[in-house]
Amino acid sequence: MRLDKILANKGFGSRKDVRALIKKKHVTINDKVVKDSGTKVNLEKDTVRVNDTIISYREYVYILLNKPPGYISATTDNHNKTVIDLLPEAYQLFEPFPVGRLDKDTEGLLLITNDGDLGHQLTSPKKDVEKTYFAHISGRVTEADVQEFQKGVQLDDGLIAKPATLEILESKDVSLVNVTVTEGKFHQVKRMFEAVGKKVIYLKRIQMGSLKLDEELETGKFRELTESEINKLKPQKKG
Repeated sequence: MRLDKILANKGFGSRKDVRALIKKKHVTINDKVVKDSGTKVNLEKDTVRVNDTIISYREYVYILLNKPPGYISATTDNHNKTVIDLLPEAYQLFEPFPVGRLDKDTEGLLLITNDGDLGHQLTSPKKDVEKTYFAHISGRVTEADVQEFQKGVQLDDGLIAKPATLEILESKDVSLVNVTVTEGKFHQVKRMFEAVGKKVIYLKRIQMGSLKLDEELETGKFRELTESEINKLKPQKKG
């Protein structure tokens, strides 16, 4: 990996700031002064120092965000606040991205990482990764709706959604439910309820694969995943 990217990710400023450090001879690799900010470094073998500080480096970050409403699941946007805006610059330097998407008004669990392989594993339609949402529904949700979801409802564009699990927590004029889907079409859950004549008025994702929303994590707050959570999310290598 390039030296300037490593030092920028470690909080030594922008790449321009890093180049200035190198120009002033404050950076060494294996005790030799570095002249080129683009020098390739292998931190498993090379020792990088800024002045007398030895630099350690990690390639990936894994962040669990309790997404608040009003933010879009993107890295940049010219008109709206993004979930990346909720992270300090120290994390933004890793160039992370949200895994999958939540609608602007939807809350809850959102994984943010720069691990592209894991992101693909969790969002690929072929992997059937389960995503569970807690929802408030306008109208009484019935066992007939449960059966419809289990069969796979037809959406407004004619597509048949994959079978989903609908759990009724409370059936009233405003019903409380959990719904688990294995795909992520645009406005998926909202459109599924519209297909059975009902409307989602509140939606919160509470689980994605093995990763559950931390109940102690306030809306808009985040924390890094534990090593155990990361290992459970990653596909197990065979053999």
